[in-house]
Amino acid sequence: MTTSEAREQAFILLFEKSFNSEASAEDLYVTAVNEEVIKDNNYTSTLFNETCNKLEAIDIYITKFLKDRRFDRISKVSLAVLRLAVCEIRYFEKVPVGVAINEAVNLCKKYGSDDEYAFVNGILGSFAKEEEK
Repeated sequence: MTTSEAREQAFILLFEKSFNSEASAEDLYVTAVNEEVIKDNNYTSTLFNETCNKLEAIDIYITKFLKDRRFDRISKVSLAVLRLAVCEIRYFEKVPVGVAINEAVNLCKKYGSDDEYAFVNGILGSFAKEEEK
């Protein structure tokens, strides 16, 4: 499985968690693997769990770069994608920033509405510039 495929699986899990916030990350992961929604993968598990564990801090980063949108108005697709990408950029040193942003944009193009990818790209670009400092 490629890293892109593993990342997409983590996105699916995080998207599911947005509808089932009371479920633990571990329970969601195990259920998804057992029901063959996803394949067991170390990177998927690590990225999903790390994102869930750091969700509060990640949401603060995202909120900081919202200009004319309220946090609660971000679509569930965009929010899941943003959370994963911010987690990778901030906490996964081996993932190049450009790769994380590109993968996020691709996930938005695949799962989101027409203009969501531009919004996600803008937020992540601003976040990445801040992280460089």
